[in-house]
Amino acid sequence: MKKLCRYISDYMAVLVLAAAVLALCFPATLGQIRPTVINYLLGVVMFGMGMTLNLHDFRIVFSRPKDVITGCLAQFTVMPLLAWALTRLFSLDEALALGVVLVGCCPGGTASNVITYLAKGDLALSVGMTGVSTLLAPFLTPLLTWALAGKSVDVNVASMFLSILWVVILPIAVGLLVKWLWPRLTERATDYLPAFSSLAIAFIVSIVIAANAEKLLAGGLIIVLVVMLHNVCGLALGYLIGQVLRLSDPKKRAISIEVGMQNSGLASSLATIHFAAYPLATIPGAIFSVWHNLSGAAVAWLYRRKHI
Repeated sequence: MKKLCRYISDYMAVLVLAAAVLALCFPATLGQIRPTVINYLLGVVMFGMGMTLNLHDFRIVFSRPKDVITGCLAQFTVMPLLAWALTRLFSLDEALALGVVLVGCCPGGTASNVITYLAKGDLALSVGMTGVSTLLAPFLTPLLTWALAGKSVDVNVASMFLSILWVVILPIAVGLLVKWLWPRLTERATDYLPAFSSLAIAFIVSIVIAANAEKLLAGGLIIVLVVMLHNVCGLALGYLIGQVLRLSDPKKRAISIEVGMQNSGLASSLATIHFAAYPLATIPGAIFSVWHNLSGAAVAWLYRRKHI
């Protein structure tokens, strides 16, 4: 059983790609699954990750907040400016350009914590960055969107905070509690958690693709290329920032993944609510939701195998 679990986690990228192809071929079947299932899946995965952590990890992170501050600064400078530059470089339609900028101005997504865990990055740092960037987003996302795209947008502070609380913070806290109460049980369970997380990511990708199949096919190659470059450059620049600052390998991985992976679901939601006059603005967020899970799986595999 352990050998099978190791095989699943080692070949997560292949598994996720297979799930993506299946979802694109059979969107009607997988499209019947409600998108709300994603939050439940992430919550269960976060609970499992909580069992691999201890309070000392968080004490280290918040006793030296420089790493969290560095990551959040990178999050809200690298990705927005990359988005703006790419829309200019490829002369995108106004609506698509707005969608790309909106993705770049959003905080890190909760899936980044799962990918950081699978990549053997600094999970406590990743969770800290996700929490802080999410709390900053209600102020920075509208400001940056207005500055770079010339459009105003309102962000629901309470909704975003409750989302991060229920999907990330609370499940991890319960996982920490379970580890404290039953240490032997959690020690045995941790051997199987990476495989379960890999399967969860594959399932999440299939749900996201099935729900956005039409938008993906209608988006065109140029916007797909822009989204891919946005994500890959964000991952690379995040890692480079960690390298320049001479951070440890786990911290470099966490910052790389946290910077490159965005809360693209939030971007699509904001585009739908606030920019109804620009229906194409929802497409970049939908494509990013699919692509960053695929690239995240590949990056997790690379970091884990290459020890960088």
